Amino acid sequence: MSAQPTGPRELPGLDVAGLATWLAREHPELAGSGVGPDLTASLITGGHSNLTYRVDGAAKPLVLRRPPLGHVLSTAHDMRREHRVITALAGTIPVPPTVAVVDDSEAAEVTGTVFFVMEHVAGTVLARPEHNAAWTSDGLGRLAIELVEVLADLHTTDPAAVGLADFGRPAGYLARQVKTWRRQYDASRSRPQPLLDTLQDRLAVAVPDDGARTGIVHGDYRLDNVLVAGSPDAPHITAVLDWEMATLGDPLMDLGMLGMYWHIRDLTEAAGVDDVAGAIAPGAGYPDFAEVTDAYAARAGIAVPDLSWYRAFACYKLAVILEGIHYRFTGGQTVGAGFDHIGAMVAPLADEGLARLAGASSGSAPHGPGTTGGGA
Repeated sequence: MSAQPTGPRELPGLDVAGLATWLAREHPELAGSGVGPDLTASLITGGHSNLTYRVDGAAKPLVLRRPPLGHVLSTAHDMRREHRVITALAGTIPVPPTVAVVDDSEAAEVTGTVFFVMEHVAGTVLARPEHNAAWTSDGLGRLAIELVEVLADLHTTDPAAVGLADFGRPAGYLARQVKTWRRQYDASRSRPQPLLDTLQDRLAVAVPDDGARTGIVHGDYRLDNVLVAGSPDAPHITAVLDWEMATLGDPLMDLGMLGMYWHIRDLTEAAGVDDVAGAIAPGAGYPDFAEVTDAYAARAGIAVPDLSWYRAFACYKLAVILEGIHYRFTGGQTVGAGFDHIGAMVAPLADEGLARLAGASSGSAPHGPGTTGGGA
């Protein structure tokens, strides 16, 4: 993930001078001396949803998050929820320290939307295969296990113990997810997508029963949504990012999403799209996803069942997200590079989802302590 420096009057979606005024008034301890003329901001690229800016020139580096410009889906991009879950998980899961959440809709001083500010955390995002070069193969293998162990820690955190007992409605969560993303898809339709339509219908009639486990679900858990630091042999996760889809529900949704991203490079290379591929690539040192699933099962103390439906749903969800990005791009409402061909991934993802869903009847055995099988 990289940043594109711009001047205060050139940055889309953020008034840097207004931010300096807000900081000096509301958080003078962070503003420092002379923050007005010294404050600069840069758009952090790599994300295709909420806009993220690095802010320099204050007493410490900061990060500001706001919704995307233009077309905004009705239940996505909720800054208050994202701020709440990050704040609640501090000390339990590696997350950035939060500063404040602000409704700037009427004042339009900073963004003209709800936004939140958090402290900047040192680390690198591994978004492309070349980003692996800073670490050894063994180091990346250990990082992959830490990635899934942090996920298991999230899923075994008692929501009530961190003040998130009312953060979602676990009962009926899977069925609601199908309905929610159907609405998101309908809000982003601009062209025929027959494979995606078919996947949507088949997912709806094959929704698993609500599992016995309920936990905090990140909603978009993957390698390039964490910050990584450390020596070449010992990389470690300094922060988990992008909590905009977090809720309470079936934790296997996160594991299915992670599995989809673990093998997404096969799809993106075939489609000629590299912006959503991530850094996981053959030969880099990352283990097979079956090994990752076993590590999750051991950390969480459960047997992981067949993930076919969950991985199919992950393909559907990402396809809907990318179709929404395509919708905004065609309307001139996106900021950053790489959006012109992102829509080419929608049909391959739908096709992969259909293939995963067809495999749900193969009888894969669960993963977990004392078990073997291909559930991943």
